[in-house]
Parts: sequence; structure tokens; C-alpha cells
Amino acid sequence: MPEQTESGTRAAAAVALENDQTLACSGAWTVRGIAALPRHIGAALVPGVAAVAIDGRAVTAMDTAGAWRINQLRQRLEAAGKQVRLETFRAEHAALINLVADTRRDTPAVSSRRNVEAFYTRCVGIFQDLIGFLAFTGETVVSFVQMIWNPRSIRWTVIVNEMFEAGFKAMPIVGLLSFLMGVVIAYQGAVQLQLYGASIYVADLLGYSMLRELAPLITAILISGRTGSAYTAQIGTMQVTEEVAALRTIGIPPMHILVLPKLIALIIVLPLLSVFADIMAIFGGMVMANLQLGIGFNAFLNRLGEAIDFSTFMIGIGKAPVFAAIIAIVGCYQGFKVRGSAESVGRHTTISVVQAIFLVIVTDALFSILFSMLGI
Repeated sequence: MPEQTESGTRAAAAVALENDQTLACSGAWTVRGIAALPRHIGAALVPGVAAVAIDGRAVTAMDTAGAWRINQLRQRLEAAGKQVRLETFRAEHAALINLVADTRRDTPAVSSRRNVEAFYTRCVGIFQDLIGFLAFTGETVVSFVQMIWNPRSIRWTVIVNEMFEAGFKAMPIVGLLSFLMGVVIAYQGAVQLQLYGASIYVADLLGYSMLRELAPLITAILISGRTGSAYTAQIGTMQVTEEVAALRTIGIPPMHILVLPKLIALIIVLPLLSVFADIMAIFGGMVMANLQLGIGFNAFLNRLGEAIDFSTFMIGIGKAPVFAAIIAIVGCYQGFKVRGSAESVGRHTTISVVQAIFLVIVTDALFSILFSMLGI
């Protein structure tokens, strides 16, 4: 190949009909070099034969813009019914042309097909994840029954430690948020009830909303973000460091030491936290009712006792063990799915929180529908 000069390298791109079946490209096919090229190829540059060769031996330089114009030239010839082939381009130029061509092949039809394939893959992944979660839940239930059948296998020390971590340490945030929720609901209710001279009914509003629905739901959501994520991170880290594999090697089932103590502890402490949330919410409502409406604590509690019966309180508390089981199982399941790296731990921890909160809210909605059908 002849030696290239500085002026040759800077020569503008050009294309000419060399013979009846060859288009000769020359010059620098770069962003600046292709500026002189016509936007469309004239009819005089279209060979009259069926097979056309694009010769690139005189091309001195090329970037992606030039490769794009070469592909545009090829596509226009193919649209005219020609069979096009590239000849004598440098290896690096040919590779760049092919790379740009592969990128441009992503037509709307191909994109649509890829979107359908991605959607199908996603649906299959969700279905497989659901099957895996149900299998893990079944394994947890079987292990729980086996543990109850053999009480000596219950690890009380681990359960107590988990209760302390999931219950006692969560009391400040649960109590504060419940107190503020009681304040907000009482304030918003007071503004409306004052218009009708029914201020005392703020106790009814607060009691039904918090004791039956919001207190156990808010507590479960808080525990999902605080404790459920901790379960996933703990087990996921053990997966990365191969501690779970080590437990299996020495004959200790990970289910018995990592999952069941957490499940039992959370089933015990979540109802207690819900009761604590009820107390703090009522207290917050009483404070706001006293400040906003001038209703004394005794009057508020007397009206609350008349409006709210024991079944309303138990409906809220009865949901808590179900929420606890969902949070613990989801958190542990996502922990066991961690593979290979700290990035996987973070990803599955996020998935754990989202799935647990979603399932808790869906379960609460199903409870509401069931209670409505039963007239409770």
C-alpha cells in the first residue's frame, strides 16, 4: 500500500463510479471528510449491473460517521435491487463498518421481537421465583412441624436473641411513628368533626383506624424494612462467605439455625409490637384531642371503651402473626438466593423489602375482604 501523506489523510471523502460494477471510495471518511459528500447518491453513481462492489483501497481514514455513510451507501444500493459487497477495505475499516452495520440492524421489528422475548423471559423468571418461594415456604413449614414434634431441637437462646433484636430494639421507631400517626389522624379528624359538633367521636375514628388497620400494618411495614432486610443481609453474607455451605458440611441444617429461630421470634414479637403501637397511637390521639378539642383523657378513654369492642382490637392483633411469617420467610428466602458478591447481597436485600411490604399490604387487603364477607 502506498505511503500516506498528511495532505492525503486530510483529503475529503469521495465516491466515483470506476467501472460498470465498482464504486471507488477515496479520501478521509471522517466527520469532516464526509461533509462534502452529497446527501443522496445520484443516479449516475448507480451501476447498471446486478452485482456491485464498493472498493475502499483509497480510503485513508475512517470513523463511525464515515462507516455510517458507507453503510448508508450499501443500503441504498440494496434498496435498488443490487447485490453489494465490500472490497479491499483495511481490516480496521471493515471491522468498524460491520460494527456500525450490526448496530443499525436493530430495526423496529427486531426491537419489538426483543421486547417480547425480554417480557417472556421476565414472566418465566417471576413464575420460577414464585415456585421457588412456595417450595421454600413448604420446607419451612415442614421444618417447623419437625421442631415442634421434637422440642429439644428448639434453639431457645437463638430465639431470645432474635426477639431482642427484632422486638425490643424496634420499640423506639415503632412507638414514635405510631404516636405521630395518632396525632395526625386525631388532628385531621378533629378539623372535620368540629364542623358538626361531634368532636367526641374523634375517639371512634382513631380507635377503628389504628387498632383494626393502621397500627399492625405500619408496624409490619417498619419491621419489613428494618428486620426483614437484616435477615436477608445476614444470610446473604453467609452465602457469600460460604458459611451456609459449611453448616451443611458439618451436618447442621441451615433451616433450623437460620430460618426457624427468626420466624418464631418474629411471630412472637410482632403482635407485641402491634399492641405497643396501639397504645402509642391512642396516646398521641389523646394528646391532640386535648390540645385541639379540649377533650380530657378520661372522657376520651370512656368514649373509646364505648365505641371499640374487644373483637376490633383482636382483629388487628390477629393479623400480626401472619405478617410476621411473611416478613421472615421472604427475608430468609431472598438471603438464600444471594450468589457470589456483595452487589448480590444489596440487590436481594432491596428485593426482600419490596416483596415483603407488597405481600403484607396484599394480605391486609385480603383480610379486609374476608372480614367484610363474614360481616366482622
